[in-house]
Amino acid sequence: MKELVDRFIGYAKIHTTSDESSSSCPSTSCQLDLARLLVKEMTELGLEDPKMDDNGYVTATLPATAKGPTIGFIAHMDTAPDMSGENVSPRIVKNYDGKDIVLDEAREVVLSPSDFPCLNDYIGQDLIVADGTTLLGADDKAGIAEIMTAVAYLKDHPEIPHGGIRIGFTPDEEIGRGADLFDVEGFGADWAYTVDGGPVGQMEYENFNAASATVRIRGRNVHPGTAKDQMINSIHIGTRLAELMPISEVPEKTEGYQGFIHLHTFDGTVEDTTLKFIIRDHDKKLFEEKQETVRRAVDQINREFEDRATLELKEQYLNMREHIENRMDIVELAKSAMEEVGITPMVEPIRGGTDGARLSYMGLPCPNLFTGGHNFHGKYEFIPIPSMEKAVDVIVAIAKLAVQS
Repeated sequence: MKELVDRFIGYAKIHTTSDESSSSCPSTSCQLDLARLLVKEMTELGLEDPKMDDNGYVTATLPATAKGPTIGFIAHMDTAPDMSGENVSPRIVKNYDGKDIVLDEAREVVLSPSDFPCLNDYIGQDLIVADGTTLLGADDKAGIAEIMTAVAYLKDHPEIPHGGIRIGFTPDEEIGRGADLFDVEGFGADWAYTVDGGPVGQMEYENFNAASATVRIRGRNVHPGTAKDQMINSIHIGTRLAELMPISEVPEKTEGYQGFIHLHTFDGTVEDTTLKFIIRDHDKKLFEEKQETVRRAVDQINREFEDRATLELKEQYLNMREHIENRMDIVELAKSAMEEVGITPMVEPIRGGTDGARLSYMGLPCPNLFTGGHNFHGKYEFIPIPSMEKAVDVIVAIAKLAVQS
């Protein structure tokens, strides 16, 4: 599997952070650097019709060797703007010994099993980490590397029967736009899987309903020495708004099917303050109630502070479950593929979203498969190499079993 590791490390080094403030597609031109490389690699592999469209979406086809359905495998090229994805420096920790891994000695950044007990599951395995100053980018460059390696393996082993395989790599998934301009009809798959999940065995066909809320507050700044009855401090108003949100419905206090209202950005001066929230729930009714909670909080602020706040509420994606429930055969196929390669499937809801959620609503049923990674979107991200190898095995097994069912 050296090819798999080399691919991933090469992709990880390419800066592809997306940018929510940009209106272009892709949102950052650097994503095209990876897109062009992938087209080149697909061409060298001898895949059919490798191309990048005008919006940076990359597709190609591995022709069928047997009669069967056409299955898509999809991953995204961008990395999250939560943490720097520039100048990523991956390294391999050989035969992990269960102790602390020093990522950046100067900044005292340590990946420790005392903070992340899941490390204990990988003692004796080779892990890939970054250098403590950036994220690693396994979300979702591991998915790309795994798909590319699986397709290369199938190409080199034509004796393995499989139907048509369609590959799709999308931009801007991390900012909720990955499926916006995806050509489902042109992709031509009967169904697909995103390879964009976490630990080995993880598979999801349920995800959060998601919305974003941006609240802008207007203050009035005057010299503090003469501010009595004249200054209106928008920071204080923003703090009051944050206090109105349910304290138990936040990410750090929820799990499983529990939703949340997450304040992730608070940027303010006396004159102007902006608060950004994301709203998540698997249950559609509770999702709508959480949106109403935000509306009521902003209304209360405007009553208390003379209409100083404006709210922009935007729905992002919905739970794909209702579109997958009619195609549980494709979930069972993925479970059978995992069992075929010695993995116990773990079917659970995604506490987030994938391109697959939007694509399912667009007519392409698309459950999500594991990549093997942990601690996405931050400097403590890591991925065990054997987990990546298992992801490749599962993709190959899905392709093979689909023509036997």
